[in-house]
Amino acid sequence: MDLFNNDQLNLFGAPKNLLPFDGEVLLYPYFFKDEVFDQLVNEVPWKQDKMKIYGKEINFPRLTAWYGESDEVYVYSGVVNVPVKFSPLLEGIKHAAEQQCGHRFNTALLNYYRDGSDSMGWHSDDETELGGNPVIASVSFGASRIFQFKHKQQKNAKVSINLNNGDLLIMQGQTQHYWLHQVPKTSRMQGARINITFRYIG
Repeated sequence: MDLFNNDQLNLFGAPKNLLPFDGEVLLYPYFFKDEVFDQLVNEVPWKQDKMKIYGKEINFPRLTAWYGESDEVYVYSGVVNVPVKFSPLLEGIKHAAEQQCGHRFNTALLNYYRDGSDSMGWHSDDETELGGNPVIASVSFGASRIFQFKHKQQKNAKVSINLNNGDLLIMQGQTQHYWLHQVPKTSRMQGARINITFRYIG
């Protein structure tokens, strides 16, 4: 399957850094073709994780899946994740992202946002296992959603972008040290969206 959208990508040239300082975020619009969303919905073993808030257990506002090349578990947001082996489809997406980034990835976190009420709160991908300045490749399929950044110290420094079907977003440098990011809830009519974040865990 040809996942990489060569002709479309060449229209945009080299991307500019979306952050004003203290990090580097690069956007490659429509990097992937749009033919894989339904396949991901159907083939991924989605699960509904839970978290505790003030002693009460509630559902995460999204479905998740964790993939990896090894059998090592990964603790994310207090949830112990046992990796699933990469499917041929996810292996192909990962390989294309690796070629663009120039970095190897061995894990992937998948988030399935079923509608506008599903979300991801403010956080940084700064777990020790990811290393000092991790390179993280984020791929979006399906409906468009707003993706936001805010600086940890300089509260007026904020960046908001729209991630569309097939977009590749690369976060690197000191981004995770200085910036938080989120996918906020929205009351607008929204279709479903799948996001894949590829990481390297040493």
